[in-house]
Amino acid sequence: QLQLVESGGGLVQPGGSLRLSCVASGYTFDHYNIGWFRQAPGKEREGVSFISRMGDSTKYADSVKGRFTISRDNAKDTVYLQMNSLKPEDTAIYYCAAERKPVGIMTMSREHYDFWGQGTQVTVSS
Repeated sequence: QLQLVESGGGLVQPGGSLRLSCVASGYTFDHYNIGWFRQAPGKEREGVSFISRMGDSTKYADSVKGRFTISRDNAKDTVYLQMNSLKPEDTAIYYCAAERKPVGIMTMSREHYDFWGQGTQVTVSS
């Protein structure tokens, strides 16, 4: 069983930055693509950013392109989400999740992600 633990959330003013971390344990980390999802109150959970097993491919939702950067350090079993120029509409619980796919295949669909963390709250407010 792959276990994921997020950290780094908090309260930040509009225009500020946060870096989220997702630490994995239990299985070989580089066998998994990792995605960051978020869910705001009353809204569906949506995909934010994704990174492939070796970190050579990344994808972003249009709403965060140019502001968020995803990266991973497989030696540390960790994925990061650097969030800059934060907006109030970025307020949500952020989850990291893992999917196991062959090298070169990565999805952005939450139905394909089998393992999930408990989430970390991000609040953007003045």
